[in-house]
Amino acid sequence: MRILALDSSAVSASVAVVDGLKLLGEGFVNTRLTHSQTLMPMVQQVLTCAQIPLSSMDVFAVTVGPGSFTGVRIAASCIQGMAMAQNKPCVGVSTLEAIAYSLTDLEGVICAVMDARRQQVYNACFENHGGILTRLTPDRALSIDHLAQECQAYQKPVYLAGDGAVLCYESAAFRGLADVRLPAEPLRFQRGYGVARAALESLQYKPAVDAGELVPVYLRPPQAERELKQRLQREAEL
Repeated sequence: MRILALDSSAVSASVAVVDGLKLLGEGFVNTRLTHSQTLMPMVQQVLTCAQIPLSSMDVFAVTVGPGSFTGVRIAASCIQGMAMAQNKPCVGVSTLEAIAYSLTDLEGVICAVMDARRQQVYNACFENHGGILTRLTPDRALSIDHLAQECQAYQKPVYLAGDGAVLCYESAAFRGLADVRLPAEPLRFQRGYGVARAALESLQYKPAVDAGELVPVYLRPPQAERELKQRLQREAEL
């Protein structure tokens, strides 16, 4: 099964084409350029270099969150447009799960974390054994202190991954934990191949959907909505 997979849910962006578990081509940028400028040219470059036509894809996969509201929408829109043009189905996967699938060579607990600002992170934890991931928690937003307390209870090495990994690793809450590790930077970020791996796993227990059925998953309301709610609450208290 050939899958074209995209992610632009954080500062980095990535594209991958796979045939089953075989990686045929991949692109990755982490330059803070606008995803709307980089993502589709990267798709074209990967397909051209691998000499693979877009029409040969069986499924289109994308991270649907959590992450940057704008970034999630950009990748989802790109995937929807390509899938509709080719009349092919789509798979939306958790950004946190895609992060974890980049670390399946590491035995222990993979703690996927994305910076949600204000000392909070988007997080999900997975146990990895022999390359098989078992989800330990749902995707959620929680404080760094709370996450550190949970990680302290795990009796296995804990690997922090995602754009919030360094933030957690260097925090006071994590500093005293004995077996928390920070993988090398190329392994930490969500990549297209991890998105494809998560999509392959998803297809084992639920079918792909039409492009129009892709729905972003926002664990918190957008910042503008949160700020409006806070302002209205302050005005109501006056």
